[in-house]
Amino acid sequence: MNVQPYLFFDGKCEEALEFYKSAIGAKVDMMMRFSEAPEKPPEGTMPAGSEKKIMHASFKVGDTQIMASDGHCAGKPSFQGFGLTLNAANDAEADRLFNAVGKGGQVQQPLTKTFFASRFGMVTDRFGVMWMVIAEKS
Repeated sequence: MNVQPYLFFDGKCEEALEFYKSAIGAKVDMMMRFSEAPEKPPEGTMPAGSEKKIMHASFKVGDTQIMASDGHCAGKPSFQGFGLTLNAANDAEADRLFNAVGKGGQVQQPLTKTFFASRFGMVTDRFGVMWMVIAEKS
């Protein structure tokens, strides 16, 4: 069994994918717009002008596949009750990842040494996704 995160960016999916590509080296495997679907969505389920928004995408960060969509394209993404973790190889990589994913976001806990890691911090990115960055002690 495999559990995969599926993120709904509510109209900001393509912007988020571009950000993750440049910030943390994400690789987009697949992306389909609503206009490319073999069937149109039921009448009244999508706002006018959302045809070019992302119906479904999958991307990888390292070995982890994450799926994403614009969902209902209402423009108000909400990510609550979870976070994604980036495991850094060392402190320098932790610093780089934390600063990159946090650009334009809000630091929840600055990167610091803890009893369980040489570096650990939490940051919410500009789309509202909370990331934890960790460089475990050797």
